[in-house]
Amino acid sequence: MRPITPGYCFLITCLLFTMNSRAQTQQQTCNGSLGDPVIHQDFGSGTNPGGPLAAGITDMLYSTDNCPVDGSYTIANSLTGSANTHPYTWHNVTADHTGNPNGYFMIINANYNPSVFFTQTANGLCPNTYYFFSAYILNLMIPGPITATFHHPDITFSIETTSGAVLQTLNTGTIEALSSPKWVQYGVGFTTPADVTDVVVVMTNHGEGGNGNDFLLDDITFQACGPIIKEGFGSTNGPSSISLCQGSNATNILQTQVVGNGTPSYQWQSNNNGTGWVDMNGETNSSLTVVTTNAAPGVHQYRLGVANGSAISVVSCRVYSPPLTIYVNPLPVVPPIGDQTVCESHTLQLTAQGGAGYVWTGPNMSPTSQNPLVINNVTPANAGLYSVVALSDSGCTSAPVKVNVNVIPIVVATVSNPAITICAGDKAPLAASGGLYYKWTPSTGLDHDDIPNPIASPLTTTKYTVHVSNGGCTDSSKTVTVTVNQNPVADAGSPIVLFEGQSATLKGNVTGDNITSYSWSPTTFLSDPNSLTPIATPTDNITYTLTAISQTCGTATSSVFIRVYKKIIVPNTFSPNNDGINDHWNIEALFTYPQCSVLVYNRYGQQVYQNVGYAKPWDGTFNGSPLAPGTYYYIIDLKNNTPKITGWVLLVR
Repeated sequence: MRPITPGYCFLITCLLFTMNSRAQTQQQTCNGSLGDPVIHQDFGSGTNPGGPLAAGITDMLYSTDNCPVDGSYTIANSLTGSANTHPYTWHNVTADHTGNPNGYFMIINANYNPSVFFTQTANGLCPNTYYFFSAYILNLMIPGPITATFHHPDITFSIETTSGAVLQTLNTGTIEALSSPKWVQYGVGFTTPADVTDVVVVMTNHGEGGNGNDFLLDDITFQACGPIIKEGFGSTNGPSSISLCQGSNATNILQTQVVGNGTPSYQWQSNNNGTGWVDMNGETNSSLTVVTTNAAPGVHQYRLGVANGSAISVVSCRVYSPPLTIYVNPLPVVPPIGDQTVCESHTLQLTAQGGAGYVWTGPNMSPTSQNPLVINNVTPANAGLYSVVALSDSGCTSAPVKVNVNVIPIVVATVSNPAITICAGDKAPLAASGGLYYKWTPSTGLDHDDIPNPIASPLTTTKYTVHVSNGGCTDSSKTVTVTVNQNPVADAGSPIVLFEGQSATLKGNVTGDNITSYSWSPTTFLSDPNSLTPIATPTDNITYTLTAISQTCGTATSSVFIRVYKKIIVPNTFSPNNDGINDHWNIEALFTYPQCSVLVYNRYGQQVYQNVGYAKPWDGTFNGSPLAPGTYYYIIDLKNNTPKITGWVLLVR
C-alpha cells in the first residue's frame, strides 16, 4: 500500500475504517463526505428491454431476453415470471435498488469460467486523494433444495492504473443467496498515488457459471471520499433547510465545520431550481451569507466543496457537504370570488379556493378560519365588504381577495289605500311600496302592471293584487279593491206617433248605481212626471226629457219625441160651380202632412187628380177642364206609416 502524505491526512482520517493489509479483502464504506461521481452507471430508466451498454464496458453478450443465457446480460427494469426459464431458482424483482419501478439494472447470467463483466476508466483524478468505488449487487438465487449445490457470485472489485498495475482490490467472497431479494452495496476505497490521474475500475466474477451464479448489478459509482462536513443554517447544529415565502426578504448564514486534520480549501456551489451545481464566485470561506430579496418561488440549494489546497479547483478532487436548502414557497392564489346578493333571513355562503387554510374577515364579525364562510339568517348588518386571505401548507399568505355582499331586506308590502271608489270611466291612482319590483294582477284596466303606482280605470269593480319583491327573494302581496259605481243612464224610449186626441204611455228606463230620483219634463199633458211610464196626451208635437240623478255619479238625461198628427176629415161632397160655397174639396188638416199624396180616379179607374202636400185643394177639374158631376174615388197616403185613407167623393154641379 502506498504511504499517505501527511499534508492530505484530513481527507481520510474521518473514515470509519482502517487502511491495512486486510482491508483489501474486506468490504469498505465511505462514512465521510462524497464528491460528485467520476463514474456513475445507473443504466438509466424506461421500458423493457433497455439498450446495450457502450462498447468496452463489458465482455458479455447483450440479449433482449429478460432471462439471458449463460455468458450474456440484458438491461431491464423488472425480472418477473422467471420460473418459466429458471423454475424455482430466480427471485422476482420489480424495481431497481432505489425502488424506482422504471429504473434499469443489469441482469447477468455468468460465464462458465471466471470473467470480467464490468470495466470503465475514471479520468482527471487528483493525486493523493482518497476515492471510493462501489456497486449494488443482488443474488438472484432462491435458497432451497434445488439451489443448494448452485454456484454463487464471488466478485472482485479492482482499481488499476491504465497500464494494468493493481492499486487496490476488494473481494466480496461468496455472496450468499437470501430468502427474499435484497440489494447489497459493496465498495472499496484507495488513495491515488502522486503520479496517477487516471484509473480503471474492474469487476471480475470468480464464480463458475452454468449452474447458478446469476445476479443483478446497479448504481456503480467512483467518487472522491473525504471528511465529515457538519453544516446548518445559523450554526452547524442548525436545520438543513428553511422555508421562505414568495416576495420575502431574508439574510441567512450557512455555517460548516470540517471534521478532520489538515488545511482544506473551500468552494461554495449553488443549484437553483435543479439547473445543476455551479461554483459561486468568491465564496471560498467555510460560511456563506445568502441575501434573499423579493424571493421568487423555487428551490435554492447550497453546498460546500472541500479539497486540499489548489486541488479545490478540480471538481473531481472535491467532496461536498449535504445540500442546505432554501425553499421559496409560492403565495397561494385565490381565484376571484364574485359579488354576492343574498336575501335577508337566508344563508350567506362564501367559498375560497387555492389555499390550505383561510382567514375571513367582514362586517360585524370576528376573523374566522371557517371555509366556506357560512352565515345563517343574514340581516342587513351582514352587508358590506368581506376579505379572505389564503394560507399555504408552508404558512405563506395570499393577497387579500375581496367580495362585496349585498343583503336584500325582507319585503314588507304596503298600499296607500286598499279600497277606492270611482265612477265608470274615471281613473284612480294605485300606490304600493316596500320592494324593488312590482307586479299587479289582473292587468285589465291598468296603464302599467309592473310599476308601484299604476293608474286604474276598470269598467267594473275589480280587486287588484300587487306582488312586491326585491329580486329573487320571497315576495309579499297586498290587495286594492277598486269599486266602480255605474253612471246613471236614462232611456226615454223610442219616438212615438199618435193622432190628435190619442194618448200614449212613455216607456222610460233608468240604470246605474245609487239612483236617488228621476222625472220627466215638461210635465204638460203627463199623468205623473215622476213615473217612468206616465201617460201622455199631447195635442201637438212635443219632446219629453227623462232626467236621472245618482247620488255618486251625477245626472243623466234622455229625450223622446211624440209626433201628434192632426185629425183628417175628408168631405164626401163638394160643388165646384163658382158660387163661392163649397167650390173646392177642402180636406181639413191635410196640409199638416207635407209629404202626403192625394190620388182621385173616375169610375172607370182613370186618374183625374194627383197632388203632393195638398197645399191647394182640388177644384174638380182635370187638365184644366171641369169634370162631369158624379162619384169619384180617392186614395190618400199620409206618408207617416199609417194606413192609406180611401173612399169616395160626390162632385155636384
